[in-house]
Amino acid sequence: MTEQQNYESAFSDTGFWDKVLRYAKTAGREVIEKALWLYYAAQEPKTPAWAKTVIYGALGYFIFPVDAVPDITPMVGYADDLGALAAAVATVAIHITDEVKAKAAKQLADWFG
Repeated sequence: MTEQQNYESAFSDTGFWDKVLRYAKTAGREVIEKALWLYYAAQEPKTPAWAKTVIYGALGYFIFPVDAVPDITPMVGYADDLGALAAAVATVAIHITDEVKAKAAKQLADWFG
């Protein structure tokens, strides 16, 4: 099993929401925004399987308990997560629609004001 497959299999809705809700403020708006874009894009029926594989791999990495840089490390703990999420966003950007961004923006407004 490849590393991508390990992270993809680590993804779950429950794990995603647990991490996002618990660490939203710590991770910061930019990290959470990218995670939400990807999450909501994956929920869209029009998003193809290959894009969902990329998305679930990145989100799996985000929620995976053992990171390259531990999330508890001050200032840089989420840098690797942001890198993985940003790479996935760039890869599947065409599937991150205005509707997806609006859902994420609504959720971000609730959490960050």
